[in-house]
Amino acid sequence: MLHWSIYLFIPFALFLVAGVLLLGLFNFASGGSPQRSQTLMRLRVLFQFLALVLVMITIYAMRH
Repeated sequence: MLHWSIYLFIPFALFLVAGVLLLGLFNFASGGSPQRSQTLMRLRVLFQFLALVLVMITIYAMRH
């Protein structure tokens, strides 16, 4: 069983995803740099992947 503190990483990861998404939206709305938009999109995809991995590890650990 995982230590209870590992469960705190999931909300943190979701917060990172939401934060980068909002930064990207603000950058787009203000007519910001396309390079910055691309970087933020890549970061969002990376954080989404990490959040998904954390959720899957948690589900797996709770079953065993």
